[in-house]
Amino acid sequence: MNIKDYLKLATENFKINLNDTQLEQFEQYFKLLVEWNEKINLTAITDEQGVAVKHFADSLSFFNYIDVPKGASIIDVGTGAGFPGIVLKIARPDIKLTLLDSLNKRLVFLQEVLDETGIEAKLVHSRAEDGAKKVECREQFDFAVSRAVAQLNILSEYCLGYVKKGGKFIALKGPNADEEVINAKKALQILGGKLINKYTFDLPMDGGCRNILEIQKISSTPPKYPRNSGKIKTSPL
Repeated sequence: MNIKDYLKLATENFKINLNDTQLEQFEQYFKLLVEWNEKINLTAITDEQGVAVKHFADSLSFFNYIDVPKGASIIDVGTGAGFPGIVLKIARPDIKLTLLDSLNKRLVFLQEVLDETGIEAKLVHSRAEDGAKKVECREQFDFAVSRAVAQLNILSEYCLGYVKKGGKFIALKGPNADEEVINAKKALQILGGKLINKYTFDLPMDGGCRNILEIQKISSTPPKYPRNSGKIKTSPL
């Protein structure tokens, strides 16, 4: 089977339905990912089934649980190789996507993906804690999303400053989210967020257990947050 076959199989019970054009875009994305991965470190997963399930379907699972209004603005904080942001945009061309990353080489890769697949997104070259202080980004987005590996209390400080009041921060996490949620209660309270749902599910084709954490922005994030990266890591909220 090729990447399109794996992706169709992996998402057959998903809420989102991919058409032929979208499947072609995912195939182009996959080919560029593998090609560029030889030049810069983007992912440890490069086989067709692995990418289809653990990157593409994992990102698309977002739409199984999160209601995204037409034309919603989404920022992918620390997007890396474009997961989940580019995947969300291919599946829902109507969303307004911003991709933020601190490494320019990754942004060059992402620009080529955008060019080759014909989708549009704004690229921002910035560290997460710096971008959240910029006027054009501060509390400007309906959704902030991240698949970063940082603990939730740390990730929330990086991301909640981007979300407008009433918007949501969605964290795509691995299997061990329960302890992270407990440890993040204080941070969420300080930063203006509230966990409203935790969705636990298994990826298809034995892809493993995942959690999606849905955090509502209930009040503005105090101006002092996010702090600089050193303080976030050494003195987490």
